[in-house]
Amino acid sequence: MLIPSILLPPLHGFDGVEWSNFVFIRNYSPASIGVRQGRFLEVPQIVWGLNNQKIAFARACLTARLLNRTLLMPSLSASLFYKEIDLLQPISFEKVFQFNKFNALCSGFVQLGRYSDVLNRTQVLEMQKGSGRKWTVERDLDQLRQHSIGSFDDHEIIRIVGKTPFLWHDHWPVKDYAKVFECLVLVDEIAKEADRVLSRIKAVGNTESMEMENDSSSFQPLPYVAVHMRIEIDWMIHCKKLEQRLQTNQICSSKKEIMERVGNIAGLKTPVVYLAVADQLLKNFSILEGWQKGFLPFEKKKLGVDGIYSKYPYLIQSAIDYEVCLRADIFVGNSFSTFSSLIVLERTQKMIRMGVDDMCQTNVRWPSYAYNIAGDSNGPMRWITNMSDSSLKAISYGTDHISC
Repeated sequence: MLIPSILLPPLHGFDGVEWSNFVFIRNYSPASIGVRQGRFLEVPQIVWGLNNQKIAFARACLTARLLNRTLLMPSLSASLFYKEIDLLQPISFEKVFQFNKFNALCSGFVQLGRYSDVLNRTQVLEMQKGSGRKWTVERDLDQLRQHSIGSFDDHEIIRIVGKTPFLWHDHWPVKDYAKVFECLVLVDEIAKEADRVLSRIKAVGNTESMEMENDSSSFQPLPYVAVHMRIEIDWMIHCKKLEQRLQTNQICSSKKEIMERVGNIAGLKTPVVYLAVADQLLKNFSILEGWQKGFLPFEKKKLGVDGIYSKYPYLIQSAIDYEVCLRADIFVGNSFSTFSSLIVLERTQKMIRMGVDDMCQTNVRWPSYAYNIAGDSNGPMRWITNMSDSSLKAISYGTDHISC
């Protein structure tokens, strides 16, 4: 039996096109329809940056799916601290993403539950995640399979203890992760803040375009380019170590290199450039200087939206920036950054949903680029996620792209 695609209400969109008009539910056999009720999976607090947390959450969901259990709604982390556990500032999942919308969109695939759904919290089996080189992908998968049958499966809750889900072994294809990501819809408060930032960017572009055009009848709004500018202190330390370990020079990019490569994108003449950067970790505050003539660079303060961001913890600020970058006319990021990589994954998925056959064509909508790798005419490399990858591992190593 085949289940047809389901039309769902549109989410926040841009340029007259809704970002998520359609959610396609895969075809399942009758035996696999739905998630079993009354059995739950509990995971450790999800930590680190926004997109590491999204990956960790999706991995926890897919683990619950393998065990045929409902994932108990995990706690996210609002702060940027990596090692100071007492400073992680837990934040509820539903303070960031819509709980009911997630379950509606992912119905039949994965399911979130609340602790109030649990009948007997004493029926808990703890499952210790292995670690070290001897804990292989195969051993990890065997452990999960063993806990999905027999006496293990009799427990109402299986609680995984040990490492954060981001560090668990990966057993799932990119398409399964993409399905979970599609179900993550920001709560209205955060989505509206992102809309305010987008409106400000477009207003700036419209004003600049009108000043350049003497004939108002030929008015065309300026395109906006979102650049995920990874030049913060923590990133430069991380990427230098990664370059040494992987013996490559295509991870770190200086401010100068980023500006030059963005300036060499074919056909890009007078865009508004929004610079997405973690301001509190920024050492070089001259990011607005040195751009090619005709480019109109803006960051939060110059754009006049810093007050929107300052109201929220780091996680929410990142969620707003993610949405602004996701909906840009052109996105340019770093292929070794999970933030950039998940944006490109969603933009690639969007083009697939819209029926784009040749994603490498020059006039395609929603193109993405990686500035850390040289492309044509010393511009950034065109970047499309390889949706047929067997795991997300390629994202961690910046090799998840299809070359044009």
